[in-house]
Amino acid sequence: MRTTLFWFRNDLRLHDQRALKQAIEHAQQQAQTLLLVYVHEPAQDEETTWGFRRMGVHRRRFVADTLQDLQISLQALGQQLVLLHGPVAEVLPACARLVGADTVFCEDIAAPEEEAQVQALINAGLTVKTLWQSSLIEPDALPFAAEDMPQVFTEFRQRIESARLQPLAPLPAPTQLPAPPHEPLTTLPGWTEDPFTLLQAHSEGDAHPRSNFPYTQAACRGGEASALAHLKSYLTPPWPDRYKQTRNALQGEHTSSHWSPWLATGAVSARRIWAELHAYEQQHGSNDGTYWLWFELMWRDNFRMLHLQHGPQLYAARGLSNLPKPSHFPKDFARWCSGQTGEPIVDAGMRELAVTGFTSNRMRQIVASFLVHDLSCDWRAGAAWFESQLVDFDVSSNQGNWLYVSGRGTDPRVGRRFNPTKQTQDHDAQGRYRKAWLPQ
Repeated sequence: MRTTLFWFRNDLRLHDQRALKQAIEHAQQQAQTLLLVYVHEPAQDEETTWGFRRMGVHRRRFVADTLQDLQISLQALGQQLVLLHGPVAEVLPACARLVGADTVFCEDIAAPEEEAQVQALINAGLTVKTLWQSSLIEPDALPFAAEDMPQVFTEFRQRIESARLQPLAPLPAPTQLPAPPHEPLTTLPGWTEDPFTLLQAHSEGDAHPRSNFPYTQAACRGGEASALAHLKSYLTPPWPDRYKQTRNALQGEHTSSHWSPWLATGAVSARRIWAELHAYEQQHGSNDGTYWLWFELMWRDNFRMLHLQHGPQLYAARGLSNLPKPSHFPKDFARWCSGQTGEPIVDAGMRELAVTGFTSNRMRQIVASFLVHDLSCDWRAGAAWFESQLVDFDVSSNQGNWLYVSGRGTDPRVGRRFNPTKQTQDHDAQGRYRKAWLPQ
């Protein structure tokens, strides 16, 4: 019997899974079994050119919990998630041969490495059906072609709002799935039974007690179940109404939505968030707070569309600018990473990041600005450190935000320097944040 192969990427959920729906329909129409696969690339375990492992301990644990949650959901439907370790270009074609699959379904990710993975599968003779499903607004629904996208975020957002574009309604999770293949799956190349083994994510103890996002506690654990429970919890008065006023706070459980870790793994879709936010507005009324949540989701869309427009150029040393190639000072970069720059607000933020895998959006801007504009280091090193450390690393948003701060993106201002003294006065005047993270 032939098999349809579905490859989970950054879409580790069952609700609003249009790519999975496409795979299910294909399997049903062709009377095929359905193999569901997740691949961990060995490249994630290797050192970057900057001298540290690409995927740090915090994200490993969060992704492992996410995979475990997805496995439980699939088993309830008579299916299972097959975990493979190895280069996508090798393990997926070998896997397809073993189970008699010639078509792979997966989500479309417009970033250079992710596109190269898809091309490698095509080169191996597989038919690959990719489907875009990570943004609020579909690229082909935009009021402009991707290559003609406005370069400034404000115009991008205003044109979408003027066109009264609405996201597609999120799909419900499937209630039944085609059966898995009959072949013994333990013979698959790179087969691994346990997501914690796959990601080398055995974690000692619980998340840091002062963490803004304690990801080993049930309410913040990786996976669709926690994501949807958190979404429901946050969309309760007064939290969304206060969002615009509190979003720049450096600490606090409800000061921000904290949706980003689950969005990054795809445990919740942007469209599901929007649908529930819209329902909240229908019941409780809209205001600056609820609008600003939409505004932030628009930024996320913008960074995704920038990848469709500019692709690999976003990863070049100059980015989209005509600025000279950035300088770099390894010793200063190392002091920044370890929170030993001598600038208290920056050091507190970098220590929080290293210990917890999370820090507020405002703090990310402060520390990124300091690395680029005060220490004159290469923005790409900072982007790589964030990729390693952040539990909510998202390739499009990470790259877009670092380009924005460094002045090498589409921002009309050449760089965004955040004055540490002013930021300290504005956001930590009483010193509580610094006291929490700096040695006394």
